[in-house]
Amino acid sequence: MKSSRFGIKVAAALFAMLFLFSVGSALAQDESCQYCGMMKSKYGHSWVVLDHEDGSKVGLCSIHCAAIHMALHIDKPVTKVTVGDYNTKQQIDADKAYWVIGGSKMGVMTARAKWAFATKDGADKFIGENGGRAATYDEAVKAAFEDMYEDTLMIQKKRKMMKMRKSQ
Repeated sequence: MKSSRFGIKVAAALFAMLFLFSVGSALAQDESCQYCGMMKSKYGHSWVVLDHEDGSKVGLCSIHCAAIHMALHIDKPVTKVTVGDYNTKQQIDADKAYWVIGGSKMGVMTARAKWAFATKDGADKFIGENGGRAATYDEAVKAAFEDMYEDTLMIQKKRKMMKMRKSQ
């Protein structure tokens, strides 16, 4: 009887270790934005990947953080940009995407949203339901740079409020 209980305990311990290892591996594989810490698993609908001329890549939570990265790394030309499709979270070519700027949905790290869609129908449906205007990738990047000051103030204010709530 003792040996069967021992076997059950060993099997349970092995199962627990395998479970924890698989969960830990999944979490370790989840990328985070180097500027704000947001996780790809939660922001796949806005995730931007920049490929640089030197062969390096960086994943960022949004076009807002991508604009920060491009400004800080001006001597590292970007050769390719992919972005998460708002609906499917699949990475798509940012230049070929159908972009929507604005609308009633709050953006990621920005008050004026910039969303990418793999299809024109997806963008048009979003605009019909939430407002905003159709745009190109270049227009979306320009808007991200234009919004940077106000967005930075907004983020600072939100983080200050969060710190105050935690300290209470």
